[in-house]
Amino acid sequence: MTTHVPEPRRFGSYIKEILRQAWPVLISSWASIAFGVIDTAMAGHVSAADLQAMALAASIYITIFVGLMGVVHALIPIIAQHFGGQRYIEVGRAWGQGVWLALGLSVIGAATMLFPDVWLAISGDVEPAVRSNVTWYLRALILALPASLVFRTIYALGTAVSRPKVVMAINLASIVFKLFFNWLFMFGKLGIPAMGAAGAGLSTAVVGWLTLATGLWAIYHDPFYKRFKPTLGTPDWTSQKELLRLGIPMGASYLVEVCAFSFMALLVAREGMYVTGGHQIMSNLAALSYMMPMAVGIATASLTAQAIGARDMPRARKTGMAGVAVVATGACLTAILLITGKSPILRAYTDDLQVAAVAATLLQVLPWFHLCDAMQCIGSYLLRAYKVAVVPLLLQIVALTGIGLIGGWWLGFGPAAGALRPAVDYIMPGAPIGAASMWVMALMGLGLSAILLFAWYGRIVRLHAAQR
Repeated sequence: MTTHVPEPRRFGSYIKEILRQAWPVLISSWASIAFGVIDTAMAGHVSAADLQAMALAASIYITIFVGLMGVVHALIPIIAQHFGGQRYIEVGRAWGQGVWLALGLSVIGAATMLFPDVWLAISGDVEPAVRSNVTWYLRALILALPASLVFRTIYALGTAVSRPKVVMAINLASIVFKLFFNWLFMFGKLGIPAMGAAGAGLSTAVVGWLTLATGLWAIYHDPFYKRFKPTLGTPDWTSQKELLRLGIPMGASYLVEVCAFSFMALLVAREGMYVTGGHQIMSNLAALSYMMPMAVGIATASLTAQAIGARDMPRARKTGMAGVAVVATGACLTAILLITGKSPILRAYTDDLQVAAVAATLLQVLPWFHLCDAMQCIGSYLLRAYKVAVVPLLLQIVALTGIGLIGGWWLGFGPAAGALRPAVDYIMPGAPIGAASMWVMALMGLGLSAILLFAWYGRIVRLHAAQR
């Protein structure tokens, strides 16, 4: 009698598994971004005041939401490890605790959004009409916040158990409803008074609750989820502490990245309208490019956490290696596209020759920026799969805030302004010195962050291998 020994998995099978889970996550991310694009485009057809209000209010909301969303995303590695270990009832319980966490965070988020004047204080003189629109837009988004955060628990559940397509389909369908309700509320159709920017916020709230209802219906009617017995239950403080222990540093890490871009925009505004426009194009392209490594990172982290839950450390390590290979390849392809497609990309963004000229000088560094950004992204997600979040946060604060943001201000607009001119003239000839210094230092910060995160990841993998 012979014993059957399973053949070792080929490395390519890990890559295929990651790609199979990553593409729906990527489409979901693009669908989420579409809400902001729709609001901005439609507000531009209402009035200049509504457009400015939209820009200010959206930046406030995104800062708050992304930080809180990062806390909720602690569910992904927790649920994935339970799923990998076939602790199916614990999956359902963890999801229920995540819902309670999301509701509690909604109260905190709502409190910070009730006082927009505190946020607008850093924006200088804001027209009363714009200030009023910001206030009403944020009040409408307070209604959307609980639905959006609770839906993130459904997103986390689907991602953690390798079922991301349902959330993708819901997100894509929500775009159609967002367009309809924006048309209804912003422009005052079917007898409803025109609300402008506030109508966009109300539209987001309505669509948010519809999306949540659809997501809940999906997980309670899909036979796949029945094994988990998903239930709300009552708040369990031990489970809440586990979520917060992992979620708070994760949310803070998300905030570090978002705030770095926000403060860069505020500083670059000192160099004038055209530089601000060029910087905005650069920022938008960087954000769009980031979606690929983020999607692969989430998929890789989920699959790695499943392997950890199953106590299969070799599979966890190989899954991580495959994720790094996918991100590195994708980042190189994106960089090539940014280099070869620079002219058509700029034409798609602006007809203003001066803005395009500034953007063209800044875009010279974007391929390298994206490569570093992609690698630090996958590094942080791999560590989260092992439930390691505090050290990555500290490393990112030092690299992204200390070196990138503060260093960029110091060399671009602070006491040492202009010190990087020789390097800027070599790397980005013709670029405005302040904005260019910020981007060069951001690149250095991301590169350092990637190196530090991978060094710590190697240490964590070795520790887990030694414990087998």
